[in-house]
Amino acid sequence: MTDQTNRSNYGCLYVVATPIGNIEDISLRAINTLKEVSLIAAEDTRHSQRLCQHYAIGTPMISLHEHNELARVEQIAEKLAQGQSIALISDAGTPLISDPGFKLVRELRNKGHKVSPIPGPSALITALSVAGIATDSFSFFGFLPAKSSSRSQKHQELVNRVETLVFYESSHRILASLIDAAEIYGNRRAVIARELTKTFETVLDGSLSELIESVKQDDNQTKGEFVLIISGQEKSKQEQKFDSKQLLSELLKELPPNKAAKIAAKLTGEKKKDLYHLALELK
Repeated sequence: MTDQTNRSNYGCLYVVATPIGNIEDISLRAINTLKEVSLIAAEDTRHSQRLCQHYAIGTPMISLHEHNELARVEQIAEKLAQGQSIALISDAGTPLISDPGFKLVRELRNKGHKVSPIPGPSALITALSVAGIATDSFSFFGFLPAKSSSRSQKHQELVNRVETLVFYESSHRILASLIDAAEIYGNRRAVIARELTKTFETVLDGSLSELIESVKQDDNQTKGEFVLIISGQEKSKQEQKFDSKQLLSELLKELPPNKAAKIAAKLTGEKKKDLYHLALELK
């Protein structure tokens, strides 16, 4: 419980969404807020300066990124206590969505300071709006791990989820990431949305294998920033029950333990490592 007493003269931290690409994708309220606050806390001041110059925003700026976020808390809290309002922005999109700001907002709210959103662009929502994949239920997991083994493990944890799965991915990992996803999810329908709202915006949809081929055939599809969307497990398949031991016994009649465990893992959602050990025992 935070103490909200005697806070009427305090300033407010505004969490302001900024364009993810097209500089015109910003609300009038966001522009006015950035002009009226006493200070802007930006992920990269050099990057955000271009936006401010475009809209004649002369508000002073300080950096706030993952390496100095906690160190900025007291400085910002002191200014709020003095009645100054501050805007928090990231390089692009809505702050805190796979961007810095969570620790600052948490600590300020714990101290009883007012935090107010100025909504706007988000690559996550923008991609979902044009994907053509179910959006009545989805889960967002931010950036996938850098290592292939860790990515595969993450996907294995999610393989039986029925909601749409959404990830961010970098340009130099997108192809490898799609290949890892196909190993776990098979040929599920998916979408990669690249450079959204920018000049070279591309939204590709199809099975994971089709997307892999599209990226392989066009080097341009490995450039930019990506949102990866994968359809969820069909409920009819998710409801199927497998007896792991019985399944492995049948697979081992035709396959070596490693391959049998791999297929069983896809069908049951269980860990391949555990199934492999079981396969060795059954063999």
